Amino acid sequence: SLAPHAIVASNTSGLSITKLSEVLPESIKPRFCGIHFFNPPRYMALVELINTPTTQPTVLDDLEAFVTSNLGKGVVRAKDSPNFIANRVGIAGMLTTMKEVQNFGLTFDVVDDLTGKKLGRASSGTFRTADVVGLDTMAHVIKTLQDTLSIESDPFYESFATPEVLKTLLEMGNLGQKTKAGFFKKVGRDVLRFDLASKDYVPAGQKADEVYGRMLKKPAAERLKLLRNAEGKEGQFLWAILRNAFHYAAVHMASIADNARDVDFCMRWGFGMKQGPFELWQEAGWLEVAKMVQEDIDAGKALCKAPLPEWVFKGPVADAGGVHTPAGSWNPTTGKFVPPRSLPVYARQHFPESVLGANAPQAEVAGKTLFEDESIRLWTLDDEIVIASIKTKMHAIGGGVIEGLLQAQELAEKDYKGLVIWSPDEMFSAGADLQGMMPAFIIGGAKAIEGAEAELQNAMLKLRYSNVPVISAVRGLALGGGCELAVYSSKRVVAMESYIGLVEVGVGLVPGAGGLTYIARRAAENMALSTSKDVLPFLTEGFTAAAMAKVGTSALESRKLGYLLDSDIVVAHKDELLFVAINEAKALFTGGYRAPHKRSFPVAGRSGIATIRAQLVNMRDGGFISAHDFHIGLLIAEVVCGGQVDAGTLVTEEYLMAMERKAFTSLLTHPKTQERIMGMMSTGKPVRN
Repeated sequence: SLAPHAIVASNTSGLSITKLSEVLPESIKPRFCGIHFFNPPRYMALVELINTPTTQPTVLDDLEAFVTSNLGKGVVRAKDSPNFIANRVGIAGMLTTMKEVQNFGLTFDVVDDLTGKKLGRASSGTFRTADVVGLDTMAHVIKTLQDTLSIESDPFYESFATPEVLKTLLEMGNLGQKTKAGFFKKVGRDVLRFDLASKDYVPAGQKADEVYGRMLKKPAAERLKLLRNAEGKEGQFLWAILRNAFHYAAVHMASIADNARDVDFCMRWGFGMKQGPFELWQEAGWLEVAKMVQEDIDAGKALCKAPLPEWVFKGPVADAGGVHTPAGSWNPTTGKFVPPRSLPVYARQHFPESVLGANAPQAEVAGKTLFEDESIRLWTLDDEIVIASIKTKMHAIGGGVIEGLLQAQELAEKDYKGLVIWSPDEMFSAGADLQGMMPAFIIGGAKAIEGAEAELQNAMLKLRYSNVPVISAVRGLALGGGCELAVYSSKRVVAMESYIGLVEVGVGLVPGAGGLTYIARRAAENMALSTSKDVLPFLTEGFTAAAMAKVGTSALESRKLGYLLDSDIVVAHKDELLFVAINEAKALFTGGYRAPHKRSFPVAGRSGIATIRAQLVNMRDGGFISAHDFHIGLLIAEVVCGGQVDAGTLVTEEYLMAMERKAFTSLLTHPKTQERIMGMMSTGKPVRN
């Protein structure tokens, strides 16, 4: 039987939640609501919550808190209107885009080139996105609009007719990615696009005129004026779809959403846009854009004759220059700017996502700065914990970052309770600054690099043996030196969507900042927890991960690879990461934190090297790895096994780190490694040689 406190919810993407509730027992109605996840739910942040007239407010509050903190989602409260907010605006946008494609006679590949990253939207553009969603799914959403709306309830209704090309593809059974054919089809390495006239696929790959790419890089106000006045059909098309988006969102906001912020969040979290329609409109100049849109409506250029609402031109919105203000976002029903909901769960987000115009605190300048240069910022929010935020490109770890981290540790040990390594953007660190190493290598050779590696290794050890807790708050990429920085911290607080691994093999090197030493030490520690006296079985997984450059595709998988401990904390919501990390540092300090004791530990020795070598020979001779991969793998084996010593020999971290440096610098002079490094630096892709 159903527990009396259980929440009952429907994940429908567009059916009326109120109508669904009418058939439910009276005891369930107060705890029934809609909860619409966006696919794929792992990667799409948006969840829409929809109440009925009988839903208890506390049900939605509790559900919002759970979905936010436990599932890591961005929650928007939608009104019980057809397709709610995101699909209503998003699918309407796709349909009106398809209509304009027909009006201007553009091809699908050109449209996707224009409506992807260049426009600040998902890289898949319009038609590739439709293929990914599934054309049958899209048709279902369109039918919901057709069945539940009318020209009286939605003046854009005539634009919701199923496009001829979509009908044709559905009749052919071409449903998009799931059937390997939709608007696009891949044949071998070639991408083809559907041609409605011939009902066949023709070569794709046509790009838009470069002038429009340049236009789209201009400031918002200049950009929209250039597009509106463009002579070419591609520019006119872009203005038309943006005008239609502004028009539709303004006309329907009152009936689908509580406020403008929710509309913009829905389009960002549900459709991968960098800005919602109201944000772009406001950035470009609210009244100026409103006049341009209304002029097009009056001239019959828009998709319908419905005028922009009166609140667009008069009153608080016009006075404020837009719908988003520091006081809140515009609610057309109440005629007020409403602030974000202040549920207790949001106290866990120091820097929650916000909208343009809200003037929300920015992490880059928040708190009290203790030190800052071009590589790193050291700051504090509460005068108890030092926060180190790496600022370099891809948070690459070079000399400036190392100096900054050591300065942060000294500050923390002297006057604070701990150190948190956290950055406000979507990356922890992509690793060592290879590009920055090259001048030193060219001038001073391998010896110069060995000195830099020694400094990096010493920094890792200083962080590991710090007298105050050092917490790495990881999200996104933590690769190579970034992974090493994380594993040498006292503890890790990790966002679920984190990708952690030692990837140096990809550029023909071995981990050189303590990563292999960590693998050897962890193997010995894990052996000590068992009844075994043989360290090699505990070494296998770590060796394989480093030698194959395996990267955990989530925090949980990174834990399986050995880069996270059972005691490390995994956080579902990325915006809670800093809060949890700071509190973890305080808790460790309050609990009487002591740095780990330096201990020698046993290694697998020459017998371990021989066993791994035999496995590498089989892989090389079987064609699974190259001769250079074999050479690198053997160097990794020698380090993690402690070199040519007896099995069980006790070694120190410093001993293994010296072996790491020797292996690292020997590879730097190898032609095959240099090919890999130059290939990665020039193309961003690994060279297999």
